[in-house]
Amino acid sequence: MTFSLDTPSTASLKAEARELRAQLSRDGSAVTHGAALEMVAHRHGYRDWNAAAAALPERVASPVQVGQRVAGTYLRQPFVGLVLGVQVPADMQHYTVTVKFDQPVDVVTSELFSAFRQRVTATVDLHGVSPARTSDGEPHMRIHRL
Repeated sequence: MTFSLDTPSTASLKAEARELRAQLSRDGSAVTHGAALEMVAHRHGYRDWNAAAAALPERVASPVQVGQRVAGTYLRQPFVGLVLGVQVPADMQHYTVTVKFDQPVDVVTSELFSAFRQRVTATVDLHGVSPARTSDGEPHMRIHRL
């Protein structure tokens, strides 16, 4: 099972409730945080906050988002590019990231031939580092926001 990055999490709904409570307070209608949570749950189609909290994932922020400019290394080669896709696997600890590099990257270290890649998909952890390693222990990808 995978979750889309636009699937709300309990953390995002709690943040929305804080914003709603602040807005209502500015407008002269003070509500408790619990009441704001209930209002947000109803907005998203849940019976109440408990139903929303039970149905939604507890997810930490993704290291990158679709449309973001990023930099890093892919098979030890530096790159700058654009994130085209991000998927969250069921373990919710890793992300499958598709990046289109501004300039193709030669992924072969041999002097005898080249193999250029401009669009790659790799799995990274919450810190943007690939758990997959080359034979000498280097991560396949390291990625960070620009």
